[in-house]
Amino acid sequence: MTQSKQQLENQLWNIANTLRGKMGADEFRDYILGFIFYKYLSRKMELHADKILKPDNLTFRQLEGHPQENLFLEAVKEDALMHLGYFLKPSELFSELARRGNGNGKSKFILADLDKVLRNIEQSTMGSESEEDFGNLFEDLDLTSSKLGKTEEAKNELIVKVLTHLDQVDFDLENTENDVLGDAYEYLIGKFASGAGKKAGEFYTPQQVSKVLAKLVTLGKGQVKNVYDPTCGSGSLLLRVSKEAEVGAFYGQESNPTTYNLCRMNMIMHDVHYKRFDIYNEDTLENPSPDHFDERFEAIVANPPFSAKWSASPLFMSDDRFAAYGKLAPKTKADFAFVQHMVHQLSDTGTMACVLPHGVLFRGAAEGHIRKYLIQDKNYLDAVIGLPANIFYGTGIPTCILVLKKNRKHSKDILFIDSSEHYEKIKTQNYLREEDVEKVVDTYRKRKTTDKYSYVASLAEVKENDYNLNIPRYVDTFEEEEPVDINAVAADLKTLEQDMRETDAEIADFCKQLGIEQPF
Repeated sequence: MTQSKQQLENQLWNIANTLRGKMGADEFRDYILGFIFYKYLSRKMELHADKILKPDNLTFRQLEGHPQENLFLEAVKEDALMHLGYFLKPSELFSELARRGNGNGKSKFILADLDKVLRNIEQSTMGSESEEDFGNLFEDLDLTSSKLGKTEEAKNELIVKVLTHLDQVDFDLENTENDVLGDAYEYLIGKFASGAGKKAGEFYTPQQVSKVLAKLVTLGKGQVKNVYDPTCGSGSLLLRVSKEAEVGAFYGQESNPTTYNLCRMNMIMHDVHYKRFDIYNEDTLENPSPDHFDERFEAIVANPPFSAKWSASPLFMSDDRFAAYGKLAPKTKADFAFVQHMVHQLSDTGTMACVLPHGVLFRGAAEGHIRKYLIQDKNYLDAVIGLPANIFYGTGIPTCILVLKKNRKHSKDILFIDSSEHYEKIKTQNYLREEDVEKVVDTYRKRKTTDKYSYVASLAEVKENDYNLNIPRYVDTFEEEEPVDINAVAADLKTLEQDMRETDAEIADFCKQLGIEQPF
């Protein structure tokens, strides 16, 4: 019987918690997600090999000791590298290591074997088309770390315990109709993000925010040629777009090596073929991917680090991404540098939606100049959407979404949406509900003015405001207070005064009876 998504999520989270006491959330995240990924690769390898060997009435596991073992393994490897992008021997399968580690109910030493298998997976791709996609994927799984235990035996016992529990979980990969495991993997990433504090912003965008961005860039489209995220983190935003439309190819860039590895794992766990994604590990502003730079993308989504620092080197004034503006974003606030980069990468028929701090809407100097250029000279800005405060892990600041297009259907106005008061508060975190997401998307789709929620501003109005995009300038959310009846207030005061006189008289009488001095 196929287990539900929630059952799988609960199982995996419970197993993850076996490591919780040993290390911080961001550290045991790398181990548990790495082991889940290893099991996924093993099961995919076994299923694929069994299919290849079926005409020979063999299974992958039966190849060990077979008279023609090497011949069969070479054939399977060649096919696996082409279709899966990697190769594992039968003795290197996850379940085999889990079995060896838990022999006769006692932990046997497998750390060295496990480390060798993980490196072999990476090395199996050397010289093949998938080499870059699998290279150093497991470098964050340090099996020698003292955080796993003080002694080698303690480390081994913990790892065997985790592998044994994971081995009992059915990933149901034979069922190709759903993506339960991929969703469970996303769930775990989100759970780790909720406990990672400020570090969470480096790798995760809350699912409901991702959903808004994905729906905005795919509106009216059943498929998009490609999608790009210049600060892709764990890849959750890119993958979210594929839930709204069929995506031809995924492109992303991520500067953090650990998060870069997580993104590639996440892609593969969602059954995205290695030929369909291209993730690059470098600083997007300083060193954009040479393979991406000449590409133009139909959909761009991003949640860049808020007000990050960058070099703002004068050399960038000759860079095609920035040259036309005549100004660079300030060194201490790279927000508009990311916007300029994305605009450069956007196709003529594409849509980009990115999350930014509110400061980009009204800050002056170079940012005001860039903002004016985007609106007055290029007319790319399609919508400004205000989000609630405290919906991102690690920061409570209010944020907004900018939607830009190079060929706008509604070229004479800009839509402003104030969704800042539409959320649910759970403990200390605010969350967008499904109805909040739908209201934003529906308002954008219909491009309508709604009292205290949205406003379609003409370009002339925006110009009158000197290209200041602060949402309250356009969407009036002021709530009038009920008028005060002065006569009723006066009557209440008279009644209160009379009550006070009567009370004072009673107190004076009590004091007289007790023979004490009055307090007034």
